[in-house]
Amino acid sequence: MADRFEMPHCEDCGSKGNSIFCRLVGVDLEDVSTSKSCSVYKRGQSIFTEGNRPNGVFCVYSGKVKVYKLDQDGREQITRLAKQGDILGYRSLISGDVYSASAEPLEEAKICHVPSTVFFDKLENNKTLSKAFMKLLSDDLRVAETRLADMAHKPVRERVAEALLMLAEMYGLKDDKSIDVNMTRQDLANIVGTASESVIRLLSELKKEGLISIHGRNIHIEDQQGLIKVANVFD
Repeated sequence: MADRFEMPHCEDCGSKGNSIFCRLVGVDLEDVSTSKSCSVYKRGQSIFTEGNRPNGVFCVYSGKVKVYKLDQDGREQITRLAKQGDILGYRSLISGDVYSASAEPLEEAKICHVPSTVFFDKLENNKTLSKAFMKLLSDDLRVAETRLADMAHKPVRERVAEALLMLAEMYGLKDDKSIDVNMTRQDLANIVGTASESVIRLLSELKKEGLISIHGRNIHIEDQQGLIKVANVFD
């Protein structure tokens, strides 16, 4: 079970500028702030579970989160990654369905939960928030379509390189050029949609080509342009 932590006021929240709720001001923001609950989740703890029914939305105050589905053999397929300020669980809540995926932290994360009654009240009565959520849903669809196309047509080597670039863009690089996320090789394989053995082999190839360097779990980007070429991605 997740531990509670002292709730930050939304007005003073460090992730406010990254959150869709930053569109709210005044009484609307105060309502969200006073109604929410906040918890600390360790790696491996469940934030929400596929098949359960949502009763609100989650906002990432800090940390990094994976959203995943299990296939018929019980293997994870990571469908989304989230960072500070991102909203989770809103699609199932809006559609009235049970969760279609599960969510867990990749590292310790502090997560706030906004009840469905407050969420729907703001969504229905605040046009700015409504438009922002429509754009968010549209962006989700675009990302899903791109992912399906990549899975269908791109070789695994290209998908591994693209996943590294995506992680670097989402979570940034540390001063030593390592990707700022604590991720296992299995997690990376679950993003790419392949076996961990294949990921390990391909990372070794990219290392030999001087595109990356590897230090334990840390992957350093040594040649971003070379990695973009391997990934076969274009603006």
